[in-house]
Amino acid sequence: MLNGIRIIEVEGLGPAPFAAMLLADMGADVITIHRKGQPVTPGMPERSILDRGKRSIELDLKDANDLEIAKRLISSADALIEGFRPGVMEKLGLGPVPCHEKNPRLVYGRMTGWGQDSPLSKTAGHDLNYIALSGALWYASQPGQPPQTPATLVGDIGGGAMYLVAGLLAGLLNAQRSGKGTVVDAAIYDGSVHMMNLLMSIGQTGNLTETRGQSLLDGPHWSRTYTCSDGGYVTVQCLEPKFYALFLDKMGLSDDSGFQQQYNRATWPALTQRLIETFASEPRDHWANLFSGSDACVAPVLSPTEAQSHPMNAARQTWRKTDGTLQAAAAPRFSTSEWQSKPSPARGEHRQDILNELDAQQASASSSG
Repeated sequence: MLNGIRIIEVEGLGPAPFAAMLLADMGADVITIHRKGQPVTPGMPERSILDRGKRSIELDLKDANDLEIAKRLISSADALIEGFRPGVMEKLGLGPVPCHEKNPRLVYGRMTGWGQDSPLSKTAGHDLNYIALSGALWYASQPGQPPQTPATLVGDIGGGAMYLVAGLLAGLLNAQRSGKGTVVDAAIYDGSVHMMNLLMSIGQTGNLTETRGQSLLDGPHWSRTYTCSDGGYVTVQCLEPKFYALFLDKMGLSDDSGFQQQYNRATWPALTQRLIETFASEPRDHWANLFSGSDACVAPVLSPTEAQSHPMNAARQTWRKTDGTLQAAAAPRFSTSEWQSKPSPARGEHRQDILNELDAQQASASSSG
């Protein structure tokens, strides 16, 4: 879908390379400027999944010659992605102002936790810190338990990378119409707050309260995870009355008067305890089989490896093993093109090809001028 779009990514961590991977999955020519001579970040592989489908060149941006190559690359690009603290790119001479002077159509994507301009903009932080301060972490647990979310998903990916991609795509469309680029200020703090609007809309109906465990989605016995006899887990979220009725029928509770008032908050704690005891009486797969194919909105909690072997994945082929590494296929899907997994490059693998392209572009511009 993005064939013909060139994006330069300056090597960073987490949400910025994830955003660049998503754009590469969509067909963009993503060239990553990896740091020359720098070891791979501890805990990260030599060939990261986040680099799949990209091309790599190693540059030392403090070296005048390499810096000039970076400037030529940015001048040839439709968009740039960087994920440093505010001011770092400016110190390198690669901030938005000089880049737009050379390339007025450039969409300049900036990924930070706290935004380019805020009281905390130059302060370190990570996913959990951003969503804690934004309010997005507040409902992420059962009453009386510390809030905890899936690692990096709500902040770095949901509030960060996805909003950066949306901003870049909007900027690219605008540049096509107007010929003018823009700066995309994607802050994880902002994005995670924006995602809260779904919950805030529930608040307009009176079904959201800041008292933990008393809101429509964080307190009911029909909206939580239960532990099974084998240590596995199942999720229940039968929000609508017709799905709740199916749930009760499968559980043999349709005639139990205690469960008849689905939205009576006063009954939720006691009914939760009853379901805790019931689900703990059988292993996870017993419940998975009982509810399989029904509209009762019950599903087992699977590990990524288990999810790969589930019939759902057999049909969708979303979890895949590529080069011995379990990873997820591109999303979303398009009716006019089929995504094919591409390998992750070695650092600096495409240096000569990229330099040859820049020379060819310069020669073509000189001859046409």
